[in-house]
Amino acid sequence: MLSSSAAQTGGIVLLTVVAIAYGGTFLLRVATAKVPTNDLQRSFFRAGHAHAGVLVILGLVATLYVDLAGVDEIWRSLTGLILLAAILMPAGFFLSVIGRDPQRPNALFALIWLGALSLTVGVIAAGVGLLTV
Repeated sequence: MLSSSAAQTGGIVLLTVVAIAYGGTFLLRVATAKVPTNDLQRSFFRAGHAHAGVLVILGLVATLYVDLAGVDEIWRSLTGLILLAAILMPAGFFLSVIGRDPQRPNALFALIWLGALSLTVGVIAAGVGLLTV
């Protein structure tokens, strides 16, 4: 049976899908030139939106697996870093190219790398935790 903390996490994360869907409407406005953007912004906005959707799904699936398998608390907690990556990476993609016609990403690009680290640790924790059950 699913724990109450995993159910609560799932409920919260599923509600964030509304924000991801709203981000899709923003991308439609970008694609139809209703929002002025340069090539760098368009590619980073697409990458941010894609990472948000994929990482939320991965985070939900990993949360379910480790919870239902009864993985030890340390591994279960570290698995939550996948969901942190679902915040950090898209934030880095979007926030690092804000402004009028940026030619290169700003310092917030570091959020992408922090998200990648978070994702790596979270996925390793889920995998190791599941293999040690």
